[in-house]
Amino acid sequence: MTLLLDHTTAKLPLEIAAQLAKEFSITAVDRDRQAGIPLEEVRRLRETGLLSLVIPKHYGGQGATWPEALQVLQTLAKADGSLGQLFANHLILPAAVQAAGTPSQAAYYCTLTAQHHLFWGNAVNTRDARLKITPAGNTFRVNGIKSFGTGVAAADMRLFAAMAPGTEMPVFFVLPSDRAGVTYNDDWDNMGQRRTASGSFTFENVIVYEDEILGPPTDPEGAFAGFINVVVQLTKAYVYLGIATGALEAAREYTTVATRPWMTAGVDRATQDPYILQHYGEFWMQLQAAQALADRTAHAVQTAWNKGDRLSHEERGEVAIAIATTKAFVARVGLDITNRMFEVMGARATASRYGCDRYWRDLRTFTLHDPIDYKLREIGNWLLNQEYPMPTQYS
Repeated sequence: MTLLLDHTTAKLPLEIAAQLAKEFSITAVDRDRQAGIPLEEVRRLRETGLLSLVIPKHYGGQGATWPEALQVLQTLAKADGSLGQLFANHLILPAAVQAAGTPSQAAYYCTLTAQHHLFWGNAVNTRDARLKITPAGNTFRVNGIKSFGTGVAAADMRLFAAMAPGTEMPVFFVLPSDRAGVTYNDDWDNMGQRRTASGSFTFENVIVYEDEILGPPTDPEGAFAGFINVVVQLTKAYVYLGIATGALEAAREYTTVATRPWMTAGVDRATQDPYILQHYGEFWMQLQAAQALADRTAHAVQTAWNKGDRLSHEERGEVAIAIATTKAFVARVGLDITNRMFEVMGARATASRYGCDRYWRDLRTFTLHDPIDYKLREIGNWLLNQEYPMPTQYS
């Protein structure tokens, strides 16, 4: 296998991402229609070498910072929302092993991922408690159903969460793709994120070994152990940002080439229509503000990440509020642009061959998993009552 990103090339990860995004933007509309399992997307991500992006160098990875990795993520999401979500999940999962796993688990899984360019998927969805894990001698057995298995059908390594008898907290465990008894139900038929294969999985007496159960981390009660749940929210914000950026670029290209001015506008070209110009001015202003806010938050995340087990609960809380603010704002900006883009393109742009509706569908599908209203409530509770949100999958 020839990788585009190796020690013999001068290309940087962001350049590789731009090249890959250009490639996938050509087929984005067709792949959205086809839906299905993203085997081609995973294959190309593997070939580019981007799968080891945030793996530390001492484990054989590239050791990219979070700001650098999130730029790559935004670039991919700009071309294809599904591709962005797949890569966002992958970025987080090996990092989750570093933060919430034992030191030996971090070393094993990160080294394995870097050496073999493994792709990670997950079905943790802590709101779905149907998956059960029970002791069975020196091992465990897992039975039941788990929904929202994003990328799992195409993944080499899979992170799941199940409930154990008599416990309220889920048990997280890692399985290789060839573990017997795990079946993809091929039931993902959603309006957006159609190439993520985020359907459900059925477990039938699946064996889990003790060292496959994640953790405990070095300091289970420390702030860093739960910090990955905070970071994951920022990766989602960058997917939103990428989709919004892609939508604006698509609208601009269409308006410049194909949009007609309104008959009473008194101008010859759509690019001179005063109302179209006003809309674009608003889009640009919103997107620049969203980008600046996201980038500032990304640097705050990196500063906190660098502290590791020295991270305090207060510091984690401050970053959590910054991410909640970013995520809510970017989501609103993205939904506004992906909805109003048709006002600057015109009725003919709604033809299915353009696929411009995919931007809104992808973003709307993603944002419904974490309602903006509840993010705003967390921010308000912090502002008025000085209470930081607890780090969970959804905060």
